[in-house]
Parts: sequence; C-alpha cells; structure tokens
Amino acid sequence: MAKFRFRALEELLKREPVKVEFPSNKVSDYFGINVFSLETMQRFLSKDAFKNVKQAIDTGKRIDRTIADQVANSMKEWAISRGATHYTHWFHPLNDATAEKHDAFFEIDSNGKSFEAFSGELLAQQEPDASSFPHGGIRNTFEARGYTAWDPSSPAFVIDKTLCIPTIFISYTGETLDYKAPLLKSLHVLDKAAVRVCKYFNKDVTKVISTLGWEQEYFLIDEALYNARPDLALTNRTLMGHSSAKDQQLDDHYFSSIPLRVLEYMKEFEIEAHKLGIPVKTRHNEVAPNQFECAPIFEEANLANDHNQLLMDLMHKVAKRHKFKVLFHEKPYAGINGSGKHNNWSMATDTGVNLMKPGKKPEANFQFLTFLINTVKAVKDNSDILRASIMSAGNQHRLGANEAPPAIISVFLGKELSKMLNELEERVSNKKMTADEKTALKLDIGKIPEILLDNTDRNRTSPFAFTGNRFEFRAVGSAGNCGGPMTVLNTAVADRLTKFANELDELIAKGIKKDEAIFQILRNYITDSKSVRFEGNGYSNEWIKEAKGRGLSNITSPPEAFKEYLSEKTIELFKQNKVLTKRELESRYEIKIEEFAKKIQIESRVLGDLSMNHIIPTAIDYQKRLIDSVNGLKNIFSEEEYQELSARRKDVIRKIAHHTTSISKKVQAMTGERKKANKISDYVKKVDAYYANVSPFLEDIRYHIDKLELIVDNELWPLPKYRELLF
Repeated sequence: MAKFRFRALEELLKREPVKVEFPSNKVSDYFGINVFSLETMQRFLSKDAFKNVKQAIDTGKRIDRTIADQVANSMKEWAISRGATHYTHWFHPLNDATAEKHDAFFEIDSNGKSFEAFSGELLAQQEPDASSFPHGGIRNTFEARGYTAWDPSSPAFVIDKTLCIPTIFISYTGETLDYKAPLLKSLHVLDKAAVRVCKYFNKDVTKVISTLGWEQEYFLIDEALYNARPDLALTNRTLMGHSSAKDQQLDDHYFSSIPLRVLEYMKEFEIEAHKLGIPVKTRHNEVAPNQFECAPIFEEANLANDHNQLLMDLMHKVAKRHKFKVLFHEKPYAGINGSGKHNNWSMATDTGVNLMKPGKKPEANFQFLTFLINTVKAVKDNSDILRASIMSAGNQHRLGANEAPPAIISVFLGKELSKMLNELEERVSNKKMTADEKTALKLDIGKIPEILLDNTDRNRTSPFAFTGNRFEFRAVGSAGNCGGPMTVLNTAVADRLTKFANELDELIAKGIKKDEAIFQILRNYITDSKSVRFEGNGYSNEWIKEAKGRGLSNITSPPEAFKEYLSEKTIELFKQNKVLTKRELESRYEIKIEEFAKKIQIESRVLGDLSMNHIIPTAIDYQKRLIDSVNGLKNIFSEEEYQELSARRKDVIRKIAHHTTSISKKVQAMTGERKKANKISDYVKKVDAYYANVSPFLEDIRYHIDKLELIVDNELWPLPKYRELLF
C-alpha cells in the first residue's frame, strides 16, 4: 500500500498548472451568455408573452398555457443556438445535491423525419423516475411517480450542451420533496409580511425580496493523493492522520498569495460561472492550508441558492481538468479549521431600500430598527429549529470547535447598537410619551448610521452576526444546501413580522398613535430577546455556562437537534405560514436521521477496513523488523551494551503491540455495535444507537492509529500523511 502513497507524491511533483485564458479582459463581455435571462427572453418573445412571464416572476401567478408554448419554443431555439442538444428539469432533492434527467430535443414524425421540438407542457411539468430520492416516508419505495414543475423566477441555462430548467420537485400527492419549493413558499410569506410592515413607513412599497450572499469555503487536494486515501474517497474526510508539525498555527496561508496552479483552477471555474450568470467576485486563501473561499455579489435568495448549488457542481467538474479534488466536507482534516458557508441575509424593497441598512432620515432608521429587532426576536424564538436546519454529520465536527460558531444560537449586534437598544428599552414606557421623550428618541435614532459606521465589527464566533447592512448566518455547513436554513429563517422572520403587525393594529385601534405603539412593541421585543444577544467570545467555556444561565439551549448531538422538526412549536410555525405541512416536517426529520446513521455506518466500515487490512499489517511488519533487529544485536554487542540498546527497541515493540491490540479489539467491538444497530427497525432508535454506541469508536480507534503513525517507519506507512495532504 505504501507504494501507492509514494507514487501519488511522485505524480504531485510532476504537476504543472493548466494555463487558462480569459475570453475577454472584461467579464461583462461574456457574463450570462449561457443564461436565458429576462433580457434574452425579451428578444425572443412577443410583448404580451414577455409581460405575462414577467408578471408570473414578480407575483407568482400561473403562466397561461399558450404563453408557455411560446416560451418553450423560444427557449429551445436559444438553447440550440448555444449548442444544446438536450434539455432537463434541474432540481434540488433532499440529499444536498442537484438532479437532472436529460432528454433530446429531437422527435420523429410519422414519415420517419426527425425534427427538434419542445412544448410548453414539457417545460411546465415533467414526471421523472424519482423513487430513489430521499422522501422520508412520504411515499412507498415502489411508487416512482414524482413531478418537477418549472420555476420561472430562476432563469434556464445551458451547460455541457444541455438546457437546464430550474424546477421544484413534489410527490404525486403534492408534498414537497426538495429544497426549492419550501424556499419559494418562505420567500412569498416573507414578502407578504414585510410589505405589510413597510407600509407603516412607506405606502409605496409593494414588494420585498430576501437577498442572499453566500461565502463558499472549500479545500483542494491533488487527485493522486485523494485516490491514495480511501477514507477521503469514500467519506470525504480523513478518519485518521496525525497532525502535521506545521499546519495553520502561523496563519501564513490566510489571504496569502494564491498558488499558481490553484489560481488557474479558480480562473477557469470563475469564467464558467460568469458565463452562467453567477456573479462570483471574491477569491482568497482561507486560514487552513489548501483551504480557499469564493463569494459572489448578493442576489435574490432563490436565485442565489440555485447559483450556489450550480457552482459547487461546476467546481467539481473543472477540478478534474486541473487534477484536483474539491472537498466541501465541513471537517476533512482534524486539528485545523473546517469549512462553512456563511449566508449573508437581508431584505430589500422594490423602492430600492435595504431594510437592514439605516438611512439618512429618522423615518428610515425607525423602519430599520423595526426590522432589526423583529429579526432578533425571530431568531431567539426559533433558535432550536435554526440549529436543526444547519446540523449534519459533517457540521457536527465544526460547530463549537473553536473555529466556527457554537451550537448555541446567539445574535451579535455590536456594542454600540446593543447599547442603543438597551437605552431604548429603559426609556420607552407603556404610558403616553411626552414631546421631549419623542424628540430625544428621534435624535438617537438619527445617529444610527454613524454608530454603525464607526463601531460595528464582525464577530467570527457568533452564529448570527449583524454586519452593518445584513445578518451573517455563519453556522451553515460548507456541503449543505442554503435552501434549508434560509427557508427556516425567512419563515421565522415572516411569522414575527406578521405578529408585530397584528399587535400594532390592535394598539392603533385602541387609540394609541402609530409611533408610540411601534416603540412599545419594540421595547417588549428587546426585553424578550435580550437573552439571545451576546457580544463576547462564543468559543469560550464561560459563554457555555452563561448561555445556560440565560436559558439558551446547547444541543451538540445531531439526533437530538433534529427532533426539533417534530416539536409542536415548529409544526405550528410552518403550518400557520403554509410553508411546510406536519407530514413534510416529519419527512425532513426522517431523512436527516437516516442520512446521519448511514454516514456513521459508512465511516465505521471504512475505518474498520483500513485498520485491519492496512494499518495493523503495516505496524506488525515494522514490529517484526524491530524484533529481528533486537535479536541481531546479540551477535554484535556485549551483553551490557545489548541490554541498553535492546531496551529502547523493546519499548517501541511493546507500544506497537499495545496500539495494534487496542485497534483490533476496538474494531471488533465497533463492528459488534454496528451490527446491533443495524438490526433495529425503528430508525429513531437506530440513529441513537449509532450516535451513542458506534460513533465514539471512530475517535478511539483514530487515537491509536495516529500514535502508530509516529512510530512506524515512514517508508512503510501506507497512507499519505497530513504534511503531504496539506502542503
């Protein structure tokens, strides 16, 4: 096995950067050329047809069938002009990947003559064979029927000679089986609730969109090294490996000069991304060795999520040409930083106002405070389901590991803004405000922009941090679909805004003036949500104790965190806002726990195989060499010299025996626990058994393997080491 390790290292030394040429010096010359954008659509459609599609995008109304035929034909002609031969409904099943089934445009008439065709019926809806996608018990395995339906709000695009049409994915009974459908519903309910609140400040607002700017972290590894590590190839993380003497402790990789080979890779996937209308703008080295990040310009949340999923797939494809493998796993290497996907979230009106950014006038800042405080209150009231939405087998290794936000959901606002909210809480009473009090409040509110400009900073330890004009949900995992946590956040904020508006209408009906009523409600929200606001170090043990005193939950067990999908509170939240039904929430829970158990099962099997078939034989081989060496010393040295020299080698032999015996026993015990868990038919009990009885062995076995790595001759060690993988 060691020969594969050294062969991989030899291949790595021979690698040369794949030179990439830009199509033009200006990205604007080719940006979006492979996208059937509104601008492109307008050139192909009649005025009435375009107006109908635009209205459907803006309002969510159904597109007329005759219009759909016209759109389909135009889409086909455009796609063929871009080299497309096939089309597919592109969707996001509940497995954190994208799915597609390709069909050719060509048809054959009764005379055997071929022609290209694509109808509105095929555009609007299709029925893929989808029985093997995760469904959480919504349908029987033998029932393959599932429907994909066109999402006109996300433009179609051409990639690899295929026209890709973004769609939702639902069951025969109409229940959602994907990330997009609930996300769209949450965006609709947020739009409705936010517009209602905006109208208290500006009656011209008719639409509010949720914006998202994701930051995608990832690792790169040479494909030869990747293939020489079965654990990476099968689980996307290293199940063993002693830390390198040098890793990230000097912070010399962070924001440093990008290696040439990596830069050429980045250039190519950025070019392809820009052709697909993905506005990737930022690239840099991250903290850990061979870790990088890219980020786009903010977009409407549904489109941004589509673009993130598309880019991840694109990055994998481009990596092959550069002999790289991309690792999106949240924790591929122990002991160094893992990867997240920071979701920068805000809301914007059709009047051009970012609701999370203060304005120049007190009225605008009053509106800003209203949306800010409602958001904080929404996070406080729904922290458990927010945590559940970002928890996974991979992300559990990252959360709270002194490199990422903890499993305690808290909100960072910055000291000055928090101070202002505290003063607002103290000053506002439930009684009628005097003219002086109103004036003082307005003066303070007018100072918000300069407060944020000078005093608002990021807090990397906060899972939900305000950064001046948006909230940054930092706890999202690198490999996950943004649609899950964004659906929860949008729904939670929409629900809170609706309740705020209801309370406000009640107070106004009682004769309380609007401004006073708003201040009274916001004061109560500030008080109610005070426990979730935290400005300090979220990595510290002190915060864990303090959070417990505040009544904040700290659930680090994924199976336990997932149970929030079944709570009455969560079911009521999604049911009232018509985003997810109880059955759909139950299906998400089943999918989450089943996926978690299967991933632990796979990691357990892989680690057992590598331990017994690679690590132990290698260690025993080295042990035999040491034994032969000890015996050979007798023929050369005196008895006194022999005793001194052999004692050291015998100590190493004993250590090898201890570690190999421990590994063997623990693998046997782990296998036994896995077999017991596999016999459990109840999946809730099965996942608990995997988490409690199987997963602890992964770290226990790793400990002994990593000790052996420091003992066994380097030339014999079968797997590439961390110093080789990372440098």
